[in-house]
Amino acid sequence: MDMKEILSKVDHTLLAQTATWDEIKTICDDAVTYQTASVCIPASYVRQAKDYLGDKMAVCTVIGFPNGYSTTAVKCFETSDAVANGADEIDMVINLGWVKDRKWDKLENEIRAVKAACEGRILKVIIETCLLTDEEKIEMCRVVSAAGADFIKTSTGFSTAGATFHDVELFAKHVAPGVRIKAAGGISSIADAEKFIELGASRLGTSRIVKIVKKQKAEGGY
Repeated sequence: MDMKEILSKVDHTLLAQTATWDEIKTICDDAVTYQTASVCIPASYVRQAKDYLGDKMAVCTVIGFPNGYSTTAVKCFETSDAVANGADEIDMVINLGWVKDRKWDKLENEIRAVKAACEGRILKVIIETCLLTDEEKIEMCRVVSAAGADFIKTSTGFSTAGATFHDVELFAKHVAPGVRIKAAGGISSIADAEKFIELGASRLGTSRIVKIVKKQKAEGGY
């Protein structure tokens, strides 16, 4: 697979609690250089990053992150605030307790509410697959599809595990047509990135792919 194609599907991500503006600025620069799909950064940096990048790169941020148990009203406020600050894409975390309680209607209504707060921006719904059974993942494919979200996403990268090939295959079989898939968390090689794309992922949440390509370029291999 062409490296530029892989990079075009990467949400170049920095969500560490200690992330500084200099570090955020660096991933913004790298995203522009390598033409990734977006930069995915903490909400507190969205305005600064958007002012810095202008129209050169999409800015993505995270809502209800990483645990997902904020109230719907808080998630909607976070989303509206991010949009006002210039966010182009929103990645929200679902309420995992509601999954365990099988509160499917509440989950769908919350996703719908956050989608409305996006005001037309892309919404990706993080379901934290490492904490769910396959039955719950399949039901969340239905809920995310019914709620009108743009993507279903595997992981925050802050829980017990990240994306797996199995989960992306499962998503591809059960999401509605038009709902895309984002694999995130622990994607650490070009080979893994290619495999996730082949299985159906059209976005990859990772910082490592750009780092690998930068290293290859420094060694004269890109």
